Amino acid sequence: MKAASLLFLRISTGSLIVIWGLIKIMSPSSAIGVSNKYYGGLVSAEMIQTPWGILQVAIGLLTLLGLFRRFIYPAQALILCLGALAIWKYLLDPFGLYLLTEETRNILFFPSLGMAAATLVIWAFRDEDRLSLDTALRRGR
Repeated sequence: MKAASLLFLRISTGSLIVIWGLIKIMSPSSAIGVSNKYYGGLVSAEMIQTPWGILQVAIGLLTLLGLFRRFIYPAQALILCLGALAIWKYLLDPFGLYLLTEETRNILFFPSLGMAAATLVIWAFRDEDRLSLDTALRRGR
């Protein structure tokens, strides 16, 4: 059950990173709009959208495969946890009761907290992920 659960977490978190990367590659203006609106324009420069998107797709795919996990899991955790940290108001006040207003609240950001937690779980249990490509390659030696 643990190995299957870790695989499911890898698939879900890795897929999210791939999707975010593809948006940056295929629609840089959309990525810039999201960055400006929700992340304070932190990564809004048009010239970084494609390279950042390519890097995210690579990190997401390597996560999906469970390859180079020693390096990829911390990179993915950095992306997902910093992303969640950047939208802290939406996480602490999803209903717009005290930090946000009814107009600025966005309940759809709340799952970011679960994704950040999921990436920390797969990182913490990396050695128990028996369904990763890293593990299969190690067994084949």
